[in-house]
Amino acid sequence: MGMSVTISVATEQDAEQIFKLQYLCFQSEAALYGNYRIDPLVQSLDSVRQEVTADCVFVARLGDEVVGSVRGRVAEDGSAAIGRLCVHPRLQGHGIGARLLRAAEGALAQERGATRFRLHTGHRSEGNLRLYRRVGYETVGTSEGTDGVPMIVLEKPAGTYATTA
Repeated sequence: MGMSVTISVATEQDAEQIFKLQYLCFQSEAALYGNYRIDPLVQSLDSVRQEVTADCVFVARLGDEVVGSVRGRVAEDGSAAIGRLCVHPRLQGHGIGARLLRAAEGALAQERGATRFRLHTGHRSEGNLRLYRRVGYETVGTSEGTDGVPMIVLEKPAGTYATTA
C-alpha cells in the first residue's frame, strides 16, 4: 500500500525543500512565457525562509518529502494574497493543489481574519485558471507581474473557502 499525501503547516526546516520544489514546478510556467526570470525562479532561499516564518505557509508531504506548497498573507484591508501554489509535476492532477488552497484559505480566514482571497496567474496558464475557477475564484482584473508576465487576477469571498474541493 502506498503512502498518502498529508497537508500541514510548513516549518522552518521545510524552507529548502519548498525552495527546490518551487524552482522545479515553475520551470513549465517559465517555458510557457519564454521567460526564465519569473519571480518564483529568482526568489532567494533566504526570502523563502522569511516567508515560511512570517506568512501562512502550508506544505503537502509524501512521507518526508515536500511535494507541494502554498503561501498566503493578509493585508490591512482584509484581503489575503495567496501565491506560489505548486505541486510536484509527478503528482499534479490528483487534487493536492486544491487541498493546499483549502488549507491556506481556512487558516487565513479563521486565524488571520481574511475577508476575501486574491491570487493571480499568468494569462496563458490554462491549467491554473481551470483549478482556480473550479474552486470558486472569479476573474476581477489583469495586471503585469514584476517579471513582465501579463497576469489574471482572481478573487473569491472568504466565506466560500469551505466549499473549495
